[in-house]
Parts: sequence; C-alpha cells; structure tokens
Amino acid sequence: MGAFIAGSNTVSNLMLAEFQFSVAETLGLSTAMMVALQAVGAAAGNMIAIHNVVAASATVGLLGREGATIRKTILPTLYYLIFTGIIALVAFYVIGVTDPLM
Repeated sequence: MGAFIAGSNTVSNLMLAEFQFSVAETLGLSTAMMVALQAVGAAAGNMIAIHNVVAASATVGLLGREGATIRKTILPTLYYLIFTGIIALVAFYVIGVTDPLM
C-alpha cells in the first residue's frame, strides 16, 4: 500500500519497515524475512502506482489510457503477491525460517 500511495518503493520501506519489524517481533517470526517481504510488497505496489503508470504512459505515448494499463498490470501484480505470500507462509510456518544471527 505504501508504494501504491506514495509512488516510491523507498518511501514505502521508510514508512512501513519499522512497523513490519515490530509485528514480526511480536509474533515471534523472523524480522529479517518480514522486512524483506515488506520490500517485495513495496515493489508490487510500485507496479500499479499511479505516479509510475502515468510516467510510463507518457513515455510511450499512451496518455489517457492509464486505466487500461492498470487493468492489464493488476493480474501480474496479484499473481506476484499471492505466490510471494504463499512462499512466505511456508517459510515462516512450515520450514521455520529464523533470523540469520540467532
């Protein structure tokens, strides 16, 4: 959500990484894995961020067709997020991934 709203992966990570870290600590999960997943989610949000879609549309001469671009991009974004989420759940709860230095 951070990258979708702000239009920047970096801003999303700055806004939400500490929150994700504290959630992972509270749940007893790998904080490193959770912050990495924050970055992955930010990249996914960046795929459909309005700022980026408008910039890409202007670059390739598709001004006024941003809605069509987002509609075409939403399925790959959902695929990316769903499968990343499944991999994360398996890593956390089946494999039991922990922090590297623990």
